[in-house]
Amino acid sequence: MHLREALDLNEFVDFPYRLFRNNKNWVGELKGNVKFLLSDKHPFWRCAEKKFFVVEDDGKILGRIAGIINHRYNQFHGENASFFGFFDLINDENVSNLLFSEVEKWAKEKGCSFIMGPANPSSNYSWGVLIDNFDEPNTIMMPYNPSYYQRLIEKNGYIKEKDLYAFKWVYDEAILSRFENVAQRIWDANKGLSIEFGDIKNLSAIFDDVKSVYNKAWEKNWGFVPMSDSEIEQMTKELKPILKKEFIFFARENNIPVAFCLMLPDLNIVLKSLNGKITPLNIFSMFYKYLFKIKSGRMLALGVNAEYRGKGIELLMILKAIETARKLGWEWGELSWTLEDNIKINKTIEKFGGKVYKKYRIYKKSLK
Repeated sequence: MHLREALDLNEFVDFPYRLFRNNKNWVGELKGNVKFLLSDKHPFWRCAEKKFFVVEDDGKILGRIAGIINHRYNQFHGENASFFGFFDLINDENVSNLLFSEVEKWAKEKGCSFIMGPANPSSNYSWGVLIDNFDEPNTIMMPYNPSYYQRLIEKNGYIKEKDLYAFKWVYDEAILSRFENVAQRIWDANKGLSIEFGDIKNLSAIFDDVKSVYNKAWEKNWGFVPMSDSEIEQMTKELKPILKKEFIFFARENNIPVAFCLMLPDLNIVLKSLNGKITPLNIFSMFYKYLFKIKSGRMLALGVNAEYRGKGIELLMILKAIETARKLGWEWGELSWTLEDNIKINKTIEKFGGKVYKKYRIYKKSLK
């Protein structure tokens, strides 16, 4: 058993698809999308560094890890952090010890004072390790891992930094009826407010509106990393093939965007059968499931500019999301993720009947 740098991006990306091929709850994204995210062509790496490692035995890969230095994060927070991510392995302490030892050595050589993760590759993408509820599959753009990951990470001296919540909401007409009068009072108090779907025929306009809200809405959140214009534009392009007007909407005051919400159908139902790759043989199955079998979705983002919080706009946006999801035929949805100590938004979700059904954790370790 030995550790080496992973110079072949294909072997690094392919590993979890082989590791979890018999796990009914693990769903990977399309391999092509993952390869592009990890390649130098992706705009994230214009302000970040990376190095990939694998442990192998007799030519068989047993684990992988990425070392990441996000310069935008460090500049924004005034820190000297590194991150580990894209962490997958068999249930073996020797493998995890080798992986963490090497990624920490790399981070120290780069002058970093601590390391956090998992980050794939930052809080704007997929991050955290699943620590609760391994019996349900991950929804779109959320991670999944077996329960032994937590133990192996903690065995290497990592401690909890922050937990993230994923809420599950099942449609309930009775709960919604409680908010009719409250919603009307909010509308009455905000005469210049409107909620409108995005014009997906004009992606540049959506890009501009998202950009005007995104970094303002999240800048005070723990772990936040400002997204560059090129990252937001790239994310918009990637969503284009599956984006419908109902999936993204904005709250505007006098036509100025002050909040937005992004939802997506849970295409993981489809991706599970594709095993990371679209072929002529499985594309028909994909379309059948997408058209007829998807009954759930995920709210990926709900952001309100700081100066507009406390006016009830969050409540109106959640009501709009529920109304839209119902018209799309979704029977339940995941709202993820929220910070464990974001008490206000967590309580708001709970008032609508949302319940925490999965928890994820970010770990930290000093390198001094």
